[in-house]
Amino acid sequence: MERADLVRLRKARDRIDREYAQPLDVESLARTALMSSGHFARSFRAVYGETPYGYLMTRRIERAKALLRRGDLSVTEVCVAVGCSSLGSFSSSFTKLVGVSPSAYRAAAHPDAADAALDDIPCVAKSVTRPVRIREAARG
Repeated sequence: MERADLVRLRKARDRIDREYAQPLDVESLARTALMSSGHFARSFRAVYGETPYGYLMTRRIERAKALLRRGDLSVTEVCVAVGCSSLGSFSSSFTKLVGVSPSAYRAAAHPDAADAALDDIPCVAKSVTRPVRIREAARG
């Protein structure tokens, strides 16, 4: 893949990271990367190992985990805050990526010390809190 294509794909990925709570679709992201939708989707998957939608949902679930750990929002409020329009779809995606339902995750104990340490070091927080798909965990 050419360097210019990688730069454009990174722009689209950065847009997902920034605007995860906004309605995003492949066509819009492809325009950001100056590519056709099909070429963008194939290239994104080849470079990042997952589809643009999969990457978007991973970002949303990461943020949802942080909001649920805080405990001051309901699951429905978290769903809306991260940009999901369907509670059922959100719960299903969350459970698939995290291994437990959002309600169970919210109810589980989350040590304050670990959360505080993660808040102080964003790069560590990102690597520790990134959801791992269940099938990937089984392989690794």
